[in-house]
Amino acid sequence: MSQTNNNSNILLVEDDMNFGDVLRSYLEMHDYEVTLATDGEAGFSAFQKGTFDLCIFDVMMPKKDGFTLAKEVRETDQDTPIIFLTAKTLKDDVIKGFEIGADDYITKPFNSEELLYRIQAILKRTQGKPDPREEIKEFDISKYHFNYPLRILTYSEGTEEEEKFKLSPKESQLLRMFAMYRNDVLPRSKALTEIWGEDNYFTARSMDVFVTKLRKYLKADDNIEIVNIHGNGFQLLIKDEQ
Repeated sequence: MSQTNNNSNILLVEDDMNFGDVLRSYLEMHDYEVTLATDGEAGFSAFQKGTFDLCIFDVMMPKKDGFTLAKEVRETDQDTPIIFLTAKTLKDDVIKGFEIGADDYITKPFNSEELLYRIQAILKRTQGKPDPREEIKEFDISKYHFNYPLRILTYSEGTEEEEKFKLSPKESQLLRMFAMYRNDVLPRSKALTEIWGEDNYFTARSMDVFVTKLRKYLKADDNIEIVNIHGNGFQLLIKDEQ
């Protein structure tokens, strides 16, 4: 898995000690430096003393809730990204979080990989460290040529006859990600988070439908296969590149 961070510092404020310890350990496994505070007051004290690239605040906390904490942070710092963690799904709470200045909002329980990719996306944007693969606009995929800006997939066997397919926006985004990760695993959570905006049962089923569509577009070339990697994601295999 590619990393956006270079030991980026995260302030995690979570009053559930067990959950906080597990989440801190998970983020540290992915090379983040994590400071954990267990209530809003301790979180604000830690924020004043340290320098952080991103904050993750639980909403429902003793002494000071996450919204109040974020308001205090925003009084002196308009730039450090904030992600809210909450069990609440009420629309008003989500709106309130963004009005305060949140960069993202994720509802418990959540997929840890989804949180990881959301963190990576925010840091990539705020730290200005784009993935160089993002700059590639056209791809040769065995006997196919894919023009991402125009969303045109062209099949040619080297003759003058060509077959062209006009892809939908999501088909085009997904094929681009497959091409960027060719012969490597494209994590399902990354694709869902970046293309569909969230990782849940319904978006996962939608992605499966689009994978089936891409397989049909690419079926003319036996050298290409989209493989389902159980429990992880998919892999666009170009057999003569193995």
